[in-house]
Amino acid sequence: MEKFWKSTRRWLPGTLISVVVIAAILYFIDLQELATAIISADWRYLLGGFIVSLLWLPMRAVVWRALLRNKAPFRHVFWTMCEGYLLNNLFPFRLGEIGRPFLLSRKTKLGFLEILPTIVLERIMDLVFSAIILLSAVPFVLGAAQAQNVAYMIGGLMVLGLIILYLLARNRQWTVGLYERLSSSRPTMQKLGGKYLTSFFDGLEIITNGWVFLRAVMLMALNWGIAIVQFYLYIRAFFPQAEWIWSFFGLGATAFGNAIPSLPGAVGTYEGAFTGALILLTGNEATSLAVALTAHMLGYVTNSILGVIAFSREGETIMGIYRQLKKRQEEN
Repeated sequence: MEKFWKSTRRWLPGTLISVVVIAAILYFIDLQELATAIISADWRYLLGGFIVSLLWLPMRAVVWRALLRNKAPFRHVFWTMCEGYLLNNLFPFRLGEIGRPFLLSRKTKLGFLEILPTIVLERIMDLVFSAIILLSAVPFVLGAAQAQNVAYMIGGLMVLGLIILYLLARNRQWTVGLYERLSSSRPTMQKLGGKYLTSFFDGLEIITNGWVFLRAVMLMALNWGIAIVQFYLYIRAFFPQAEWIWSFFGLGATAFGNAIPSLPGAVGTYEGAFTGALILLTGNEATSLAVALTAHMLGYVTNSILGVIAFSREGETIMGIYRQLKKRQEEN
């Protein structure tokens, strides 16, 4: 029973947030108008957005491989990323974020704890870029002062996090030595923790290499540029009068929505954030939701198909990997 309640405390907040957002959407949105908006969408722009999303995925793998300092072949990085996104779509607790280092460590010589920091760096960089993109759009959007405050706060925290990680990685010997002194009364913990810290800092090494890290940042910027084009095409399919700044504002808001605890696949929070951003811009609730639902569905389907292909190529089953990941979590 204790184990059940411990697990419940982890998934319940995200579930409640998603349910509340979905309930609000169903209450305020006219479903008939929603259906009409979806049917009336310009399929040419939707097709264009879908094609751009197929460019976004391999570019994302290039970014992750750069954070891994090119120590893993592109094919392993790409298919592992697809597997991780599928796990995120199906299971709670962002299981794909743990699944990616677990799966990639089995295909390469990289260790789990050497890969894990690159996932942390990737997420921090995502939030920093989303804050920059949102802040660049806010001056053009009336009534978005609260979004600006949130962007400043989250962006500042992420930059602070990067600075802390840099200082820890730059002074790894001091950090490991401090840990060893603090854990000296517990030899087992000292030995095990010291080993984990060493592997973790190996994964953080890129952040101390200026030019290599700058290259990763530039690749991440290109990746976000592709996402801006993708969002613009999706919005343009429903709003012929759409401007590029709408894509900036919608993408920035949606990125923060994805960071909020939710059901698997950011169900509810994605739609709530994207729809809310477009309502501020257009005042049209039903069509704004149509954009969000269509964009989310296309992304969900694409990631799921590629994830299934990736698992099939390796002779794995989704539930088999899920059980292995759950076992690893329980052991840790």
